[in-house]
Parts: sequence; structure tokens; C-alpha cells
Amino acid sequence: MALQTERYEDTQLYKIRHSAAHVMAQAVLEMFPDGKVTIGPPVENGFYYDFDLPRNLTPEDLELIEKRMRQIVQGRHEFKKKVVSAEEARQIFADQPYKLELIEGLEKGGLDEYGNPLNEKPEISIYQHDTFTDLCRGPHVESTKEIRQDAFKLMSIAGAYWRGDEKNKMLQRLYGTAWETKDQLKDYLNQLEEAKKRDHRKLGKELEIFIFDDEVGPGLPLWLPNGGILIEELEKLAKDMEDRAGYLRVKTPILTKEDLFLRSGHLPYYAESMYPPMEIEGVKYYVKPMNCPMHHKIFGSKGRSYRDLPIRLAEYGTCYRYEKSGELFGLMRVRSMQMNDAHIYCGEDQFEQEFMGVVDLYKKYFELFGIEKYVMRLSLHSKAGLGKKYVNNPELWVKTEEMVRRAMDNGGVPYVEREDEAAFYGPKIDVQVWSAIGREFSLMTNQVDFAVPERFDLKFTNKEGADETPLCIHRAPLSTHERMVGFLLEHYAGNFPVWLSPEQVRVISITDAQNEYAENIAKQLRENGIRAHADQSSQRMNAKIRQAQLMKVPYMIVVGDNEMQAGQVSLRVRDGSQQNNIPLSEFIARAKDKIARRASEL
Repeated sequence: MALQTERYEDTQLYKIRHSAAHVMAQAVLEMFPDGKVTIGPPVENGFYYDFDLPRNLTPEDLELIEKRMRQIVQGRHEFKKKVVSAEEARQIFADQPYKLELIEGLEKGGLDEYGNPLNEKPEISIYQHDTFTDLCRGPHVESTKEIRQDAFKLMSIAGAYWRGDEKNKMLQRLYGTAWETKDQLKDYLNQLEEAKKRDHRKLGKELEIFIFDDEVGPGLPLWLPNGGILIEELEKLAKDMEDRAGYLRVKTPILTKEDLFLRSGHLPYYAESMYPPMEIEGVKYYVKPMNCPMHHKIFGSKGRSYRDLPIRLAEYGTCYRYEKSGELFGLMRVRSMQMNDAHIYCGEDQFEQEFMGVVDLYKKYFELFGIEKYVMRLSLHSKAGLGKKYVNNPELWVKTEEMVRRAMDNGGVPYVEREDEAAFYGPKIDVQVWSAIGREFSLMTNQVDFAVPERFDLKFTNKEGADETPLCIHRAPLSTHERMVGFLLEHYAGNFPVWLSPEQVRVISITDAQNEYAENIAKQLRENGIRAHADQSSQRMNAKIRQAQLMKVPYMIVVGDNEMQAGQVSLRVRDGSQQNNIPLSEFIARAKDKIARRASEL
């Protein structure tokens, strides 16, 4: 059943934040009368405005700007909209070159503030409050009295290229947050403090999961041994789940000829996100940004019957996508990614069962990882984008979108609909999940492809003996290794369940006299499939325990003379519980059970 949810753009909170951005711009221009303004939209949890200023802003400037904003808000100034011609707009913003560039785009090409084509040529409008006028579509609150003085705060200063293009000038981006009540602001600031502790970039370094290196290149993570274990465990999980569901595992190269992506249609629609080609012996080759064209080749490598379908081809393949430097963010936005990819080829009569089988897989992962809040979003095409952003087949768009709705409705799975967010070849379900502290992540996708199989002449013989083109479902329930590990680091705050922890047991000797016994225990644990390490450093026991806690090791086995003489161990658990003088075999059985069940509890 499609949920009727209010669009963010239509909410009072959006209007408050949009209006607060204008108030902030007014305060900044009063401080820097010769400053140049660009754009200032609401974003998730707040707003920002980009400025071209004569000097860099400082934290002290933020305090002064925020103080002036409160004074402006007290004035209860109305926000007044006026539709103007392009010529009028140019006169109003004659000394604002960035606004003049935006006006030209609106007038001539129907371009948005980032230079992207709009669905239709928009009207040109301005909003004015107090002494400040901005080129703006709105919406805004009625007046500044609706922006509570105790419910907004300026947050940070960052660099940002004009229109997100590193070839353009670097601007100063001033971020703020605004809420409807003081308590909402307080809760958000508290959440931010917790999020700082859980930041996957911080934890990734502390727990020795991954690094980036300038000589390797931005957005290209290097996985350290602990990160390699996380990847192996996630891939093992995916293989276990997919083996039970009848998937077949394949491997494809990371390099392929240009012709393949021309045939699939990715080059016309996706070229800006692909790395430039390399030419060898007069032939252009691309590093692959996705696996699907090669999977299509594997499906089409021999004749298929309806009796063979569905065919589910799975691969944890490495893909490369060009993300702009300013958009890279830790593991969440990278240029090299290992994708939990699969393509399901099926007949139309099998579609609903296969599509919902993927949705059911999502739910199993939610339960395993303790994800309690999620939203499934049905991403649809837009008529205006046909032939440009989307394959130009309106009948199949309507048909496949209705097939997805029917499958979700029959499965009793709630979802929301969003127009103009589909893949170029068909509708999709995108899954938003929330971590343990309420941070939202885009993780999973389930896409319908009605167009590309036909481009590859993919066929199967149906029950009537005629050739039929299969539907293809693209799915990635575990996203990419990069994004999934980033999410799990923040979700668990680095306190992974035992099965996923890179180091499951740290064996700690009280003195050097027990080092050999400690190493023997670690060896027995490893022989039982438990990742264990004996700390034989010269540090005191308490320092060893502290180090294990910092690395968030689930189990610490402490051994001294008493344990060595009795052939036992003392157990300290990450949650603070302890159990002294237990047989090693008892602990091994306990740990193996937790690991085998992929239990969440210690």
C-alpha cells in the first residue's frame, strides 16, 4: 500500500529553513557589502548558503552573523514574492554575477541552479524580506516571526565549488540548522554529538578498518586487514543467503570495450559518471561502472527455455564510478566500490514472486543487523524525461510501474512514491534505513529493467515455443562493501557482533610466565574457527585490557598462574560482564554458537 507522505518541500520545516537561509544571507551581506551570493537551499536537517566573500569566514564571524540573524527575526518581516521578467531580474541583481548566470539559465535553457535541465521553463521570481532580495522559487514562511530565535543555530563553514564543479571558483558554504521548537534543536544537537563519536571515518581509522592515501587517489579506499575481514564476512553472508535462494555466482572483468556500453545504453545516459576511456590498438575500453551488461552477455551465451527461468546471476564485482571531488565522503561516496550485485531474469508471470523475494531478503538483513526503521521508496519516471533521462517507451513505463505497485501491495509492504527518480531503464524500489542513532542512509535497491534485455537480444523459449524477452531485476540488498561497512560502523559504533568482529578474542596474560599458555589458547581458538590473538606485549594486564577495549574486541580471556594450573580461563566480555575460572571448551562452544547463528548478543 502506497503511503501518503508529505513532501519535504511542502512542510513548514522546509519553509522555516529556506527562510532562515535568506535571513543568514542578509546578515552576511550586511557584514560584507561587496560580497557575492549564489544559492541557499534547505537540505536535510538544515540549510546552507554559498558566498563569494573578500576574506575567509571565522568561527567568531559565525557568532556575529547568528546574533544579527536573531535581530532580523525579531523584526517580523514579511516574505513577499514577485514574478519578474528576465530583464527586471538582471536589473535587480546587476552587481551579483552568480545570480546573473542563474537568470540566463532560467531564461534560455530552463536550467536549475546546478545547470541541470528542468522539466519545463520556469517563471522567474524573487522573494524580499526587510532589506534583502533573492532570486528564488520559494516557498517561504509568511514572516520572520515564524523562525524561532531559540530554534536555529549556525553550524559550520566549508568550501564548495560553484555548481559543484571543481573547475569553477571555490566558494564559502555556511551551514545552519533550524527547527520548529527549541527541544527539537536540542535533540538534534545531542544526536550530532553522538554521531561524531560514531563517524565511520573516525572509527575506521581507530579500528584499523580502512585508509585513503593521496598517492593512490581520492575516493579509492585501501582496506586494512581488519577491513578485509569485514568484507569477507559480508560476502560470506551474501553467499549463504543467495545460495539458499538459488543464485548462481559469476565473475566478470573490470575492463570492457566501448561497444558494450553503447549497446546497453549506459554511455548516452551515464557517461558523466564513467571514467574516460583508454585506447588500445585503436579500440576504446572503459573500466566498468556496473556489472549488468556483462551479466546480460552471460545470460545470452546459450539458448534458454522457460523451464530454466528464473535465472539469478550474482557477483560481488568491483566497479568504478567518477564522483566529483567535492561529493566524495568517506566510504559513503567513493570511486571504487564492490557491489552486492545480482540480476534476475524471469518471465512476466514470475516477476511478482521474484521481486518480492528480493524484498524479503531485505527484511532478513534488517532483522540480522537490528535495523528497526526503514522506508521503501518506489522511484518512478517523469513524462518530461522520456527520451532524455529515461528510455522512451511510455507504455512499458506505465505497465512496469503498476507491476511493482501490485507486487508491493499484494505483499503488504508499505512504500512511498517519488516521481523522476527511476533508473533510465525502469522503475525501482530504493530503501532508506536509519541507524541506531537515527541517521538516514540510502543502502539498498531493487530495479526493474524492461529495456536493456531487448537491446542485447536476450530471449527464452516460452511455453508456446515462441521467443520471448525476459524481464530483468537488478538488486543490491547489501549495497556496496564500502557503504555497508560505513553504515555498520556508525550503526554499531564499532561494537560489532561477534560474528562480524575482525578480532573476536584477545587472550591476555597477566605476566610473561603465562605467555606460552596464552599463545596455546589462541591457537586452539583459531583451530576452532575463532579469530583470536594473544597479547604478549610487555604492558601490564590493565593496559592490555584497555587496549582490547579500545579496539572493541568482544571477548577478552585473561590468564594467570591460577588459570594456567587449573587449565581454565577467566572471561571478560565487552559489555562489562565477567566469568572466572571456566573450562576453555565451554567458552569455545559458546563463541562458536554465537558465530554460527550470527547472533547479535554477546
